[in-house]
Amino acid sequence: MKNDESILILDFYGQYNQLIARRVRECNVYSEIVPYNISIDKIKEKNPKGIIFTGGPASVFAEDAPKCDPKIFELGIPILGICYGMQLMADTLGGEVSRANKREYGETKVNISPSPIFEGFTDNNVCLMSHTNFVSVVPEGFNVIGYTDSCPVAAMENRVKKLYGIQFHPEVNHTVNGTQIIKNFLFNVCKCSGNWKMSSFVEESIKALKERIGDKKALCALSGGVDSSVAAVLLHKAIGKNLTCIFVDHGLLRKNEGDEVENIFRNQFDINLIRVNAKDRFLGKLAGISDPETKRKIIGEEFIRVFEEEAKKIGTVDYLVQGTIYPDVIESGLGKGETIKSHHNVGGLPDYVDFKEIVEPLRDLFKDEVRKTGLELGIPEDLVFRQPFPGPGLAIRIIGDITEDKLDILKDADAIFREEIKLANLEKDLNQYFAVLTNLKSVGVMGDERTYDYTVALRSVTTSDFMTATWSKIPYDILEKVSSRIVNEIKHVNRVVYDITNKPPATIEWE
Repeated sequence: MKNDESILILDFYGQYNQLIARRVRECNVYSEIVPYNISIDKIKEKNPKGIIFTGGPASVFAEDAPKCDPKIFELGIPILGICYGMQLMADTLGGEVSRANKREYGETKVNISPSPIFEGFTDNNVCLMSHTNFVSVVPEGFNVIGYTDSCPVAAMENRVKKLYGIQFHPEVNHTVNGTQIIKNFLFNVCKCSGNWKMSSFVEESIKALKERIGDKKALCALSGGVDSSVAAVLLHKAIGKNLTCIFVDHGLLRKNEGDEVENIFRNQFDINLIRVNAKDRFLGKLAGISDPETKRKIIGEEFIRVFEEEAKKIGTVDYLVQGTIYPDVIESGLGKGETIKSHHNVGGLPDYVDFKEIVEPLRDLFKDEVRKTGLELGIPEDLVFRQPFPGPGLAIRIIGDITEDKLDILKDADAIFREEIKLANLEKDLNQYFAVLTNLKSVGVMGDERTYDYTVALRSVTTSDFMTATWSKIPYDILEKVSSRIVNEIKHVNRVVYDITNKPPATIEWE
């Protein structure tokens, strides 16, 4: 994605890294998360207006602590270090970092001094602290601009070199007016203009795709979900009839979803569509497989193979289009970061793909930005705000091995849950909700008879970016009705549970 101005976020494996990127983009400034060990030449090539060092779990004292190239401080680019990022800045530039006797964690009052990054603040602010080490002596040329009762350097600055460090996390809601600190860094220090918006993204993307693909042909991996649908329409705007969408019905979709997807794209959009019914093929490959990562990789490779086969039927096709989005890339492992889970369209790709290139026009966008793009493209709201659905489908909502009987159970349970949420007019209040068929069987009593059947788990979350999420407080009477219907209407289910875990520590999906 081409941008006149951007902020680079160096990833030191902190749990709030994606929130930093979101907060920057909310200020209409483009941000990109890159590995902490990015080369100086690469940074110069990207020409950022500013750089942010994230927090992270490591200690600067550790032998294998992640550290960036020290020459980054000689580039003249403004830098904001957060938590570990501030400690690394201090340690690299000759300050001192010490180990605290007691970890400082939670909402803490920080006493602050006037600074470009604290413009508009009073002399103290409530901030989220989460650290064991702290900066005990600032480097030469730095001033202390914030402290707490137990942390002598909660914030520091070298105003001449435009280097700033804060020990707390401005990106989280627990820090009062935290976004204002980020805004101040962007506009007061980096002198950003804040001109990045989704309409610009759409125009630039269509132009870039036209130039890149030209009159060659492309296949789009269409699942009917928000991401692949937006990617398909974006490509269609760029190359028209040279795009063919391949909809692989792998048998792992929600109830009646295959027919619904086909109907929408044949009747609402003038797009070439091929539906491939590959249920038996996928279930055969997945037979006896219980490990979720293996499931994802099998599905990812099989998707590619189906596309290759269909491409050969329609002639020379150089490009494969996928609806990969930024959270997919991040969770599948950025640089040397830990993989949370492989997404079938990222970490699940096979080593060899029989296409000239893979095109991922949404790769740099978060989910809400994808929806905004969809609206900019004129896609109907009911499709843009459709319930998110993972590429591997119900394969990762069935814990353990996958059988056709289990799929039938889960499809019916999920349909009941979604129907009751709709009847209760809660669809717009809940960002994602679905059923999971656990691999757990338990004893029950139905009709005076002992049963030993499956447990279905219900999951619902509210979230703005899908990188963090809070479990939804669905009224008990609705949950009770859903539970009663599932147990009474679906054979081989005798227990329903509700997942009340946030993300983090959990992910939204179970696998």
